[in-house]
Amino acid sequence: MEDGTLRSLSYCEGTMDDDYDVRQWDTREDCEVRQILDRIADKWSLLVIALLDCQSLRFTQLRREIDGVSQRMLSVTLRQLERDGLVSRTVYPVVPPRVDYALTPLGRTLHQTIKSLVTWTEQHQGEIAAARATYDARVHGLTP
Repeated sequence: MEDGTLRSLSYCEGTMDDDYDVRQWDTREDCEVRQILDRIADKWSLLVIALLDCQSLRFTQLRREIDGVSQRMLSVTLRQLERDGLVSRTVYPVVPPRVDYALTPLGRTLHQTIKSLVTWTEQHQGEIAAARATYDARVHGLTP
């Protein structure tokens, strides 16, 4: 089997908890679980959710804090997160218009999961860097 080649989904049977069904991670584009994971695992969504922890922010504040995001991409991301019930949007009737974004209770539960992922990444970044160096040396025929 080549590097990066996946075996069938049944390959994982019996390796996880009995309650876990690997087939819930359906690879079809129309799978709802996949669509939700695609949305919340997007780099812009992760950053928005992280920034809205315990505070509401205006669009311009979010854009200023997220390096590299375009105005259009931030608008699309916020709209999708609002549609999924993870972010709330509050419009104030003032001139100029003021719009604040905040995490919903559902969004706050997701923030805890993201926080765990970031903690794991911080704890294992050295191991990942070493694995990358070993892989690169092997693939490119260099010695580490």
